[in-house]
Amino acid sequence: MVEQEWKQHTSHVCSVEGDVLLLGGYDVGMSVSEPWQTSSLESLIPSIAPREPAARLGVAVVQQLVDVIVAGRLQPGALLPPEAPLSKQFGVSRTVIRECIKRLDEKGLVTVSQGRGTQVNPPSDWNVLDDFVLRAMIQNDENLGILDELSSVRANLESMMAGDAASKAGAGETLDRLRSALNSMRRSLERPAEFRQADIEFHEVVMTMSGSRLAHGIARTLFGHALESARYHGRDPEHAFELTLDEHQAVYDAIEEGSPEAARQAMEKHILSSWARRRLPVQERPQTNPDVGSSIEGPAS
Repeated sequence: MVEQEWKQHTSHVCSVEGDVLLLGGYDVGMSVSEPWQTSSLESLIPSIAPREPAARLGVAVVQQLVDVIVAGRLQPGALLPPEAPLSKQFGVSRTVIRECIKRLDEKGLVTVSQGRGTQVNPPSDWNVLDDFVLRAMIQNDENLGILDELSSVRANLESMMAGDAASKAGAGETLDRLRSALNSMRRSLERPAEFRQADIEFHEVVMTMSGSRLAHGIARTLFGHALESARYHGRDPEHAFELTLDEHQAVYDAIEEGSPEAARQAMEKHILSSWARRRLPVQERPQTNPDVGSSIEGPAS
């Protein structure tokens, strides 16, 4: 029943342009003369490495399906292929596919309806703080819109926490840690990796001082995934380290003085200005692997 409905559904969202089959406007790279069930599925949903360790097969399948949905290859409202073709495509059992669909449902990417199948949800339903979803959104952020949003949300959260930290600056031991991180940044201006680590530590201490565990957790999640992207690090403007150090000094001074409003303004200015300095024009964005891990040597924030 579900497989038959999926075939009927795909006939509604398919169109032919010349001799090319389109699915929801996406060119699946297939001639209309080829078999639909096999060729279109392979073009739409790439398979996984055939020698993937058994324990990670489910994770790999989930990651692939998340990427296909987030990248827009399966549009909102489209039905996911049934278990049988997906099982064949990925070389895993139907039980694994069933569990993977459950994970997608938990992430808000799909809705499973008895007798109808699995329907792709609109982005407004996605759990954008989920690791898989957020990573895929950043990786597919061709126009930097997601990183713009991320920087804005992070600036709002961390500026609020900087203000809270300033109101609690009487905690001398924590303030000493903040001063130590700032001094480490100053000493390591010529050592990018050390500067970057001290930069991250400074932000961590500010968030800890705020006492806001929820805001701290959300900001850490956003920042952690951003750091994995070459697009977030962007270009390395002249005097980037010196500018970053000056902005951190302003945050520290406001917190030490116990001035919440000045601390909020200094942190917001720092995060937004730092992103504006690094942000690449779209035509200059990195064209290769956007995941760079710890290879970046510029300022972290």
